[in-house]
Amino acid sequence: MLKHIEYRLVKHRGQNKIAVRFPFNEERNKKMVQVPGAKWSKTLHSWLIPDNNINREKCGFTPTYTEVSTEDTGHAETGLSIRQKLQDVHQKIKLKGYSTSTNKNYCIHLKEYFAIVSCKYLIDDITQSTIEKYLLWRLEKKACSESDMNNHINAIKFYYEQVLGKERMLFTLPRPKKPLQLPKVLSEAELERLFRALSNIKHKAILLTAFSCGLRISEAVNLKIADIDSDRMQVFIERSKGKKDRYVMLSPLLLDILRAYIKLYNPRPEKYLFEGMEKGKPIAVRTAQEIFTHALAKAHINKQVSFHCLRHSFATHLLEKGVDIRYIKDLLGHFSIKTTERYLHVAREKLVFISSPLDYLFNKGEENPLAVLAQPDNIKSR
Repeated sequence: MLKHIEYRLVKHRGQNKIAVRFPFNEERNKKMVQVPGAKWSKTLHSWLIPDNNINREKCGFTPTYTEVSTEDTGHAETGLSIRQKLQDVHQKIKLKGYSTSTNKNYCIHLKEYFAIVSCKYLIDDITQSTIEKYLLWRLEKKACSESDMNNHINAIKFYYEQVLGKERMLFTLPRPKKPLQLPKVLSEAELERLFRALSNIKHKAILLTAFSCGLRISEAVNLKIADIDSDRMQVFIERSKGKKDRYVMLSPLLLDILRAYIKLYNPRPEKYLFEGMEKGKPIAVRTAQEIFTHALAKAHINKQVSFHCLRHSFATHLLEKGVDIRYIKDLLGHFSIKTTERYLHVAREKLVFISSPLDYLFNKGEENPLAVLAQPDNIKSR
């Protein structure tokens, strides 16, 4: 271990992590960025890396993995062979045209899986029953979210089924179900405060564009100037999730804001509507999220929401104003109407503000509303 570096085992947002803390050093920061899964935590003032056996050994902690089988095969694969397997996964994902995020996600999960099982088994020859025991151990021993566990299983299946070409694997281990969480939205008053809170015209334009068009954060940052069609009053969203193109409406108000932004902002964007520090490159997703978080704080909005909340709010407000859900589905670029139907539940929350017919039954001008509880004269108490 290097001097002046502190390592701690911590739990962050329900997941086990290793916190790495050291005095500011630009070279060390660059190395930490290259560690798979490494993220900077402002609250802990530390780098957080996945708590797995590879990282534990590097940081001087004792590995926690208990064997998935009592059978000792005596096999162990080298780091070189594991790197080759990850390279094979990367190439297969690229050939299939999967997204960069899928590539990164699968490789992170498989690196963890390979590191653990390779201590005792040949990865390519491991039996399905042993994989199931490993998955059961991971489910019981690690604080894994439902989404994380499902992604881990999908990555393992991808390696054996797609990379090695083995038969489809049907695990007897029940998959954890994702909780049915309703989309979180901002009210019209909160949205107005959010947009007014920012003074930077570029930051204001990013948030207004995402809300006005119902965009994912990746779609907002990758918008090009050429995608804004002022003649047809449309915005072209190119190769969004699922490599699906779509058009959304262009608000006249948003068009005026974007024209003012392009005219006034320095340096003026050339290719992408919202360029980052590097000329001709889009603003980073992380930067856009930080802009949103900063706006929430300035607007004194305490809801636990992310940039994606603007897209949720777009859909919910349209639904509440009577727009057909089938049109909203196309505007959002959903493949299935079932995905869009989540917003029906959110819109129905306003049902609680509808007055009960009981409120209209009796005279509201009565001095004492509880007078209705008084017994009639012809009814005697028992």
